[in-house]
Amino acid sequence: MKNLTFNEQGLIPVITQQYDTGKVLMLAWMNAESIRRTLATRAMTYWSRSRQAFWVKGESSGNTQTLKLMRIDCDGDALLCQVDQQGGAACHTLRSNCFYFEVDTVSSNVVVNESIPL
Repeated sequence: MKNLTFNEQGLIPVITQQYDTGKVLMLAWMNAESIRRTLATRAMTYWSRSRQAFWVKGESSGNTQTLKLMRIDCDGDALLCQVDQQGGAACHTLRSNCFYFEVDTVSSNVVVNESIPL
């Protein structure tokens, strides 16, 4: 924990990536305790800013994430967690990842990328 820089709320952003494909699944937040819980159990445990509570990915949906590797960025203010995603949906919208909105670089319009399955 001494290598990490948490924000004023005691949180650090974590990018979650499928370990074997490199596919970015989601961005979430962790605090020191959720990091400890994740390392102890290998079950991805995040901090919900809206509910002010811990949540273990897949606890209610069945779409679990098992930690394979945790990396810290060069500034110590972001994490990259490579996981084994079990179940098709990493996103609460039931899509395979949370990054399904796409910005058209010509028009700057935001569209749903239909290739990200439900």
